[in-house]
Amino acid sequence: MTKNQEHLKRIIDVLFASIGTLVSFPIIFIAFFIISIETKTLGLYFSKRIGKHGKPFTLIKVRTMLPSTKPASSVTTIKNPRITKIGRFLRKTKLDELPQLWNVLIGNMSLVGPRPDVPGFADKLEGEDRIILSIRPGITGPASLHFKNEEELLAQQDNPEQYNQEVIWPKKVAINKAYIQNYSLWKDIKIILKTIF
Repeated sequence: MTKNQEHLKRIIDVLFASIGTLVSFPIIFIAFFIISIETKTLGLYFSKRIGKHGKPFTLIKVRTMLPSTKPASSVTTIKNPRITKIGRFLRKTKLDELPQLWNVLIGNMSLVGPRPDVPGFADKLEGEDRIILSIRPGITGPASLHFKNEEELLAQQDNPEQYNQEVIWPKKVAINKAYIQNYSLWKDIKIILKTIF
């Protein structure tokens, strides 16, 4: 990706994230209110993720799971008993991702790019694979679309974490590398439209 492409991508991110935030605010507020009642805790979830150049940042989502005192797993399947009834709907429709428009506005994320992972994945990449860290992570992206049913897929495995590390993660790396190496604004637009519709 050239500097000019990166600059234009950022302008579009700010423009559409601003519009998206205004349009989606009522949805976020209603989801936040309902999930706060359902989980009896703050309806927003804050998670440490790895961003551009490997710099950690705080990702914001609408909470979809009951709080837990146990260490969080790196994967979540649809069978996880902590997912609430409303949370299941929010995850299925991806409405829980809407607060990340704020992450886009403040420069932590882009509308399109590799999904930001928890520490232990992207930050551990080596060699040519570290190209994934050269751009802002995205709310959606080519790998996200490819694995749109990731939670269902993981639920079918005997060892979801192992399957994620050995099968899904390497495939995501390959897809995201190809996206960056062959970047075009038109591809971003198509990814956004596919995500919405």
